[in-house]
Amino acid sequence: MRRLLAVLSTTVLLAGCTASPEPPRTPPTGPAPVVSGPATTLRVLAGSELADMQPILDEAAKATGVTVQLDLIGSLEGAERVATGGADGKYDALWFSSNRYLETLPEAKQRLGNATRIMGSPVVLGVRPATAQRLGWTAGTATWKDIAAAAGRGELTFAMTDPATSNTGFSALVAVASALDGSGRALDAAAIDRVAAPLTGFFSGQRITAGSSGWLTDAFLGRMAGTDPGPAVDGLITYEASLLELNSSGKLSEQLTVIRPGDGVVSADYPLTLLTSAPTGARDAHERLTAYLRGRVAQEQIVARTWRRPGTTGVALPSDLPAAPVELSFPDTRAAIEALLTAYQDRLRRPSRTVYVLDVSGSMAKDGRLKQLKAALEGLTGVNTSLTGEHCRFRSREEVILLPFSSRPAAPQRYTVDAAAPQPSRDLLRAAAGRLRAGGDTAVYDSLLAAYREIDGAADRNRFASIVLMTDGESNRGRVLADFEKQVRQRPATAEPVPVFPVLFGEAAEGQMRRVATVSGGELWDARRGGDLTKTFCQIRGYQ
Repeated sequence: MRRLLAVLSTTVLLAGCTASPEPPRTPPTGPAPVVSGPATTLRVLAGSELADMQPILDEAAKATGVTVQLDLIGSLEGAERVATGGADGKYDALWFSSNRYLETLPEAKQRLGNATRIMGSPVVLGVRPATAQRLGWTAGTATWKDIAAAAGRGELTFAMTDPATSNTGFSALVAVASALDGSGRALDAAAIDRVAAPLTGFFSGQRITAGSSGWLTDAFLGRMAGTDPGPAVDGLITYEASLLELNSSGKLSEQLTVIRPGDGVVSADYPLTLLTSAPTGARDAHERLTAYLRGRVAQEQIVARTWRRPGTTGVALPSDLPAAPVELSFPDTRAAIEALLTAYQDRLRRPSRTVYVLDVSGSMAKDGRLKQLKAALEGLTGVNTSLTGEHCRFRSREEVILLPFSSRPAAPQRYTVDAAAPQPSRDLLRAAAGRLRAGGDTAVYDSLLAAYREIDGAADRNRFASIVLMTDGESNRGRVLADFEKQVRQRPATAEPVPVFPVLFGEAAEGQMRRVATVSGGELWDARRGGDLTKTFCQIRGYQ
């Protein structure tokens, strides 16, 4: 929301040159089918993008007596909760963009009951009109092979979520790899090596990464409007529904050309899935709810309100929605999925450079704070073997810089994770974290600017660069917030941005840290009031 407000203020200034948005679709009216029964609450663990279904679920409650209680969560975190049994007894059903990954986990698959497809949306590419014109894609006709080749030639830059944390990113990764492989079969572990070279070319064009589709879209808009630091990028890889909604929203100065790759896509199919642990009453509620949601009126409302495709046949598509693209096969083994994710993280993507600006002032000595900080850092060094932990470890080729600070910034400690033997490098980082000691005052802004100097002074600029700031108090030494804002704004407009991700802890100054995130194009994270610092550090990895 912070980013969108900034973008909207700029859009007002551009109103004179803004293309007319597509007219909003009008939800159908008329009597909805009644699938009545006893009043029941269905507890549903759901993907975060399904918040837009609430108005339709409210109508469903009137018709069916089933009130849906959505608990929104990220894809990978949700999968881990199901696989470990954390959803048993607490939820009656799941509603994620897809069950495909869950079905490759034996411990999760056995917990999945009846699954009913409700709607769908393919993961596609939206590009700026000038880019489409330059590449000859004005009719929306291109393939993933074309897209990968253009990115490899340096003619296309794009934003895409991290495949390890977001379904849109992983669906895009599967689609591009499958199209490049061209076998027509589901990817196996060996296929990754066959397509590694063109995949590396494809990812050389990625300029924005994120752990969620919502944040990614905000960052893309911010770059286009000039309210976020860094040059604009050419395209956005996300759900077709998200692109169509964006084109209709009036938030863009120019509508994006939607490219539905001719060599196939991977789509979200949104199955509303009963858990095997659900009680009998929940099973009846699931049946009533899915019958309503798959009915004509609800399906037409889904298309009109959310821009997703209908999940049942016989529902007419709007005139602006062409026939569904060819669907590519999804990897059907966990080995293939893990091989693809590992290759992406350690070999295919642009490597990252992250400076961890770590508050070790005297206040960190109380309440076990320093111990929690050490544990959070150690969790990124390969010791966290959970489903989520495996994908938030420090990656091969990644440069990690530890910059502890108290009354002044300490000397930076630089580590590059060795591609051939990554674990010894991670072990060195874990040992460095263990040597942190608390004492002194709090020079936040001197330390942040020292981190920027580290990044701007690096010889190798072909990296995702970011700063993680962890502080438990207000800055009381050295430069102030205004000095930081001035320095960041004076960076060249063509410079790659360096987003700061402040992590609130203890008595950190929330207002100031929110401003740091806004000015730098980053995001604020809150690990106070019982928050889990280890979990927070892991979640930030999707943005690095």
